[in-house]
Amino acid sequence: MIRSTRSLVAVLVLSVAAPIVSSATAQAASSAPGCIISLSPTATATLFDIGAGAQVQAVDESSTYPAAAAALAKRHKINGLEPSLEGLLGICHVTATHPSTKPDLVVLSYNPNDLAQKLEAQHVRVVEQDAATTVPQALAQIRQLGVLSGHAAQATAVAAAMNASINASIASVPKPAKPITVFYEISAAPYYSVTSSTFVGGIMKRLGLINIADAQATSADAGYPALGAEYILSSKPSLIVTAGDATPAQVAGRTGFGALPAVKNHDVLELNADVASQWGTRFPSLVRQLCAEVRHIEAQQGQG
Repeated sequence: MIRSTRSLVAVLVLSVAAPIVSSATAQAASSAPGCIISLSPTATATLFDIGAGAQVQAVDESSTYPAAAAALAKRHKINGLEPSLEGLLGICHVTATHPSTKPDLVVLSYNPNDLAQKLEAQHVRVVEQDAATTVPQALAQIRQLGVLSGHAAQATAVAAAMNASINASIASVPKPAKPITVFYEISAAPYYSVTSSTFVGGIMKRLGLINIADAQATSADAGYPALGAEYILSSKPSLIVTAGDATPAQVAGRTGFGALPAVKNHDVLELNADVASQWGTRFPSLVRQLCAEVRHIEAQQGQG
């Protein structure tokens, strides 16, 4: 995982709290941009998946999917948390059709040091797509990138396929006969989690899961509270989901965790950290994993 978990939590909290910053021209591009810079791993994956990959000339270091994006990330080494304005303004290839080193479009997932305003002052189109908290919001962002990049039809098709896949996965899970409590772990130092107000938390709520983080949420944590080990142990989760920082074996080895139902029944689900931290085109695969695990727990309950 390129971006540290602590930094990831900070970005998620900032992006939820920040307003969407985009110029009026960012809502409807008059022509397809020849040079796009993406400082959002979610947007980067989306741009490549909707057919705009050839227009993307630079991405931040955390944009590691697909392989073509990872190559750009390695080449330019842009720190998404503290990007250089001068570096962004001089990064594009000069051609007969694009006679400037300035990008035509920069996509952000939050606005570090008023970067959006500084870019717009240089007549660069900017769109900020903050962390989505619902599936409709995520799909709207995909369609927006389609309009901005000149690939509206492809983006609409991708969004529709995603929505159908997510709905089908959720529909495949019957309502739990017995309560299934879940602890979704972003990190273990401290134990950051997600509430039902977040993107993945909303999916777990739709599956009928009882999220132990909800009872610990405050207005200050923006949906990402830190939970104490004692609280986790007392909650006795039936399912533990880790966002890639801990393996099932590592969870089982923690003091007291071996007695938890999720550990005893081998219901600790390890997700791909990059996919789990995004809300774009790869999210349906995460939903399928969650649904398969819930069906497994329900089958165990039926046998017990």
